[in-house]
Amino acid sequence: MNALAAYNAGASGRNVGIAIIDSGIDLNSAEFENRVSAASQDVAGNASIQDVDGHGTAVAFTAAGRRNGVGTQGVAFAATLMIYRADAPGTCGSADGCMFSTDAIATALDAARVAGAKVVNISLGGTSLPSTVVDAIGRATAAGMVVVVAAGNDGAADPDAFAQVANDAAARGQVIVAGSIDASGTLATSSNRAGNTAAHYLAAVGEQVRAPNHSGTAYLWSGTSFAAPQVAAAAALLAQAFPNLTGAQIVDLLLTTARDAGATGTDAQYGRGILDLTRAFQPVGTLTVAGTTRTVAAVDGAVVLSSAMGDARGGTLGAVVLDGFDRAYAMTLASGIARQAVSRPLNGLTAAPSRQVAMQAGDMAVALTIAARPNGTVGLNAFRLGLSEARRAQAVAGSVAQRLGRTTQFALGFAEDAGTLSLRLAGQAMPAFLVGDGLNRFGFEADRIVSSGLRQEWAGFGVTAAVEQGDALYRRVDAPAALRRWSRSGYSTGTVALDRRWGGLFARIAATRLDEADSALGTRFPTNLGATRATSWFVDGNLRLDAGGGWSLGGAWRQGWTRIGFAGAQGGGGDLVSRAFAADIGKDGVLGQDSLGIRIVRPLRVASGSVGLLLPTQWDYASESVSGWTPQRIALAPTGRETDWEGRYAFRWGGAWVNANAYLRQNPGNIADARDDYGVAIRFSRPF
Repeated sequence: MNALAAYNAGASGRNVGIAIIDSGIDLNSAEFENRVSAASQDVAGNASIQDVDGHGTAVAFTAAGRRNGVGTQGVAFAATLMIYRADAPGTCGSADGCMFSTDAIATALDAARVAGAKVVNISLGGTSLPSTVVDAIGRATAAGMVVVVAAGNDGAADPDAFAQVANDAAARGQVIVAGSIDASGTLATSSNRAGNTAAHYLAAVGEQVRAPNHSGTAYLWSGTSFAAPQVAAAAALLAQAFPNLTGAQIVDLLLTTARDAGATGTDAQYGRGILDLTRAFQPVGTLTVAGTTRTVAAVDGAVVLSSAMGDARGGTLGAVVLDGFDRAYAMTLASGIARQAVSRPLNGLTAAPSRQVAMQAGDMAVALTIAARPNGTVGLNAFRLGLSEARRAQAVAGSVAQRLGRTTQFALGFAEDAGTLSLRLAGQAMPAFLVGDGLNRFGFEADRIVSSGLRQEWAGFGVTAAVEQGDALYRRVDAPAALRRWSRSGYSTGTVALDRRWGGLFARIAATRLDEADSALGTRFPTNLGATRATSWFVDGNLRLDAGGGWSLGGAWRQGWTRIGFAGAQGGGGDLVSRAFAADIGKDGVLGQDSLGIRIVRPLRVASGSVGLLLPTQWDYASESVSGWTPQRIALAPTGRETDWEGRYAFRWGGAWVNANAYLRQNPGNIADARDDYGVAIRFSRPF
């Protein structure tokens, strides 16, 4: 039965009426406390509902015996018992045992309906099904009641004729036929099989069930008579826990969530399967956030942070969700924090041998990196610059540049970011550092597909417009190695920059808009929050001074503002502020044909901000509506602050250049407790 999940959810059957049509109940038993309804009555002409056989008491206990921590208990241990004694007077003491007239059973059904019972248990059988009983069951199901009937104990292929009412239109799909299994889940040899009632047949433990008789003595009882009250009590637990459920829905839930047994699916032995309350209490069907039409996944997800948000502590977002039966559940829409794998600068250098090609013809320049790929194909990659290429600003990496006149230039880049493209259109030389430039990144790894830029000069000023499209990449650091492939989501940027030179000083200011689909500065949010959309604005400032004597100084600064929204979420979204900084100093001709430089970079990092949603946190079953909304937020500013230090040295050796770089990254990925990342690279390049 697996009832623990129901009990952990607080289900006990309290205030739900279970009608027991049987041989009465032991009125002196403490096992039923004060839960025997005053509506209980004898319907067959006996003096009272006092049991004289024991069968009725044992059935009632199996359904709703008290829970006192000693021995066994009933399934719905706090339910109200409505006892209808229906045994013909004097028959229980006879050799043939108690006899029950169908008229008495029909009378009991009507009495239970009038008294407001939610569930009726009939642990009785018979070889006929008179219309009086069918009509009474029809009236009961029309009132929304659930009726549970024992299958019978003849080991037959089909249930008793009395249980065949489940196939009648009067049942309205609200009658369950109960078969008996033992503790191992095997159908008892004495239990009638599902047979022609397979669509309505549900098995439950009915063998060796411990329960008291009419005198208080405990016995081990067996048969479908003791499987039926377990099914009836399970229905009562559902009725209490989810008061919105109709009788038909309760039956549907119990049958739909049954544990499959025998042949796969509904079969002639076990019917729909074995009663499983754990599954019945779990959400079934499509989940929606209460008060909305937005669907959510049954399994909540973590927020996967990009390096811009590093070790942000985050938080959880809890809400009321409704399943396919409009049952309310508390669910965490976003649980905890996961981080993306921290990038390693050396990975791109050691991936495969590559060849760099640069050509210039008149006003056109082409620069490519051609690299072999593991699958045997050849691809175009971003152009990794050595000292010689970095000095020639017009040899644009992974790009085609064309001068369209004395004051106009156009460039098209492949695997090249728009920021670098626009700087090169301005003819600005860049130092040959190895660690990624935090001022040309947006806090995430990217596969830059295409970029283009147009530059126009006026009166000593240059204006550049550039666009870029690509995919933001991520992979969770805690994912199994086999699953650590890059996941992608699209992004696009548009940049407008103004620059000017005053002698050896180059100054530039730029504004950039970044639009992301399904991420925010590279961070992924669970789909349960809604489709993520983010728009960021950045202001960049760049200064570079050629101080003479081979000395140069450079600095760059970025300030960003990001607005995050969740499609379909109520009151969902947030605002972030981010910053980045870089500075370097270099000297050419230290010892001759050589160059030396150092740089400090603080890559993009969220300085402040959070996201939140207005979520339903209370549900009223009476009105079937949200009765409380709570604003909830996830903090996205990290405590760690990445700082990158790098030194470079290059010298000419014959007709070649040797480039050496050494770097140290503190708090890599803006994670305070991350180990320092350091590395050394030596590159040899020779023109041919």
